[in-house]
Order: sequence, then structure tokens, then C-alpha cells
Amino acid sequence: MDIDKKKNTQVLVTFPNELLEKVKDFQFANRIQNRSEAIRELRGLEKNEKSH
Repeated sequence: MDIDKKKNTQVLVTFPNELLEKVKDFQFANRIQNRSEAIRELRGLEKNEKSH
């Protein structure tokens, strides 16, 4: 999937390994396609965006 650079910016973020494992577990358990989506879901960003 190509990134629409007019709407999105890629950023490099460092996570502790333990936290990344929790993200991966959440992603797998919720059948989320990619890590970025899982992180947004965990932070509640998608829900906040859709309600505004």
C-alpha cells in the first residue's frame, strides 16, 4: 500500500520490546491487518477522529 503523502506523514518511533510484544498480541487477537492500525486502535485515535 502506497502512502498518500498529502494526508500522511511517516514517523519513526522506538518502543520497548515488551510493549511491542503487547501491540503484536493485540493486533493478532483483534485480526488487525498491520501494526500501525493496531497502535492507532490502542490509542483510540481512530475513534476520536470519526466522532469529530
